[in-house]
Amino acid sequence: MASPHPSGARPTARPSTAPALRRRPVERLRSGRLPVGRLQLLCWAATRAVLLLCVLKVLVVPGPDVTSDVAVIYRNWAEVLRSGSFPVGDVTWQYPPGAALAVLSPGLLPFLSYPHAFFALLLAADAAVLALLVRTGRRPGHRPAGAWVWIAGVALLGPTGYARYDLMVTAVAVAALCAAARRPRLSGALIACGALLKVWPVLLLCGAPLRGRRARALWGAAAVCGAALTLGCALAAPGAFAFLTAQRDRGTEVESLGALVFHGARHLGWPGEVVLRYGSLEFVGPLVPEVSAVATALTAAALGWLLWWRLRAGLRTAPRPAVWCDAAFTAVLLATVTSRVISPQYLLWPVGLGAVCLTVRASRQTLPVLLVLAATGLTCWEFPLWFDRVVASDGPGLTLLLLRDALLVWAALLAARRLWRTTVRRTADGTEEADGPVPEPDPEPAPGEEGADAAPSAAPQPPGGHAPGHSPVRSARS
Repeated sequence: MASPHPSGARPTARPSTAPALRRRPVERLRSGRLPVGRLQLLCWAATRAVLLLCVLKVLVVPGPDVTSDVAVIYRNWAEVLRSGSFPVGDVTWQYPPGAALAVLSPGLLPFLSYPHAFFALLLAADAAVLALLVRTGRRPGHRPAGAWVWIAGVALLGPTGYARYDLMVTAVAVAALCAAARRPRLSGALIACGALLKVWPVLLLCGAPLRGRRARALWGAAAVCGAALTLGCALAAPGAFAFLTAQRDRGTEVESLGALVFHGARHLGWPGEVVLRYGSLEFVGPLVPEVSAVATALTAAALGWLLWWRLRAGLRTAPRPAVWCDAAFTAVLLATVTSRVISPQYLLWPVGLGAVCLTVRASRQTLPVLLVLAATGLTCWEFPLWFDRVVASDGPGLTLLLLRDALLVWAALLAARRLWRTTVRRTADGTEEADGPVPEPDPEPAPGEEGADAAPSAAPQPPGGHAPGHSPVRSARS
């Protein structure tokens, strides 16, 4: 009798997957089967536990007390704000009127002291960003790398990240950028809220479209929400915009890029000194106003370059989602590097936006984001660990600051170069032309739809794996 199988081989039984499903977590970790989201949660919990122990002073961190701003300055501001006025007489108040909400937020937890309530709210904002990045990384066209960037970036900055309200602002900015693709109205409202908290989230609009339904929804929501909040703050209490004068009068902070000039000049007999002004240590002496003016000019030049890029890239309608993320990251990084003040907590801004970039597979900012992470680790070393050395301009402190600033400059220039090369193509005759926009998706999906609250996703690609207007050579990493 002939065998039913021509080859004479009997079919083997299909291996059961039940034993693999019953593996314990340690075995699944060793075999690489532990869910990435669970592993990220474990790493986040471990690193944040250490940060909380530091800000609660269970673990003592060498150097200045990073929690003094919360325990003294923020709490004093909160008392003034509760009296019905902005702290206009305090030169350390240099923030937009929306910052009052962050300062007053610990009142939501009246059963805790002001510092402990502030730390708890920062922990909640930190967890919300992680949850958003993890969920986004599971969608098609995305990856889990963004959550890893956030976990590592906040941990590398050390306890300073939990001792300033910048983490709250970064959480709003991350949510706005993640909502940009499918929820433009929500994104615009969040950008307006973030700008009233600390101005810089307005740079998220650098990659936003100018025409189409999404553009009208986003810009309209940003304008309406921004105007309403500004008017509300102005009517709520006097002195809502006194921060503009304090920001205008600030000099060159000891940790900024321009401060390297005076750190080096000290060794050549420069007669200036370091003084506490406007809540930070700044250089005072000959040529300081000129260096501050150069820093302001560099910031203006960076904004001018971003405008030129917009014109050359032709992003009038919906840009590719990765471009929107990359543009926001590049704009914030350029503004940070050229600023007269680079406080340690400022590094949270590019870390958060870089995390959003790395959730999108099409993003070209992987190396700049990694450079920012390296600079963030050096920033923790610089403040608080070696801050006395930096202020004294001694050899080790100056070397550390020089290395940190060099990484930030490298990251900013590389991010700008990659943004340009991925959006402005060079044709065969040597001229440059803009990439075409992607089709505009429905701005408001129906409730329950999978992409209703998704972050920017990768643009649909035709057969062959290349985006419209891109050749295989242009899709390679620069």
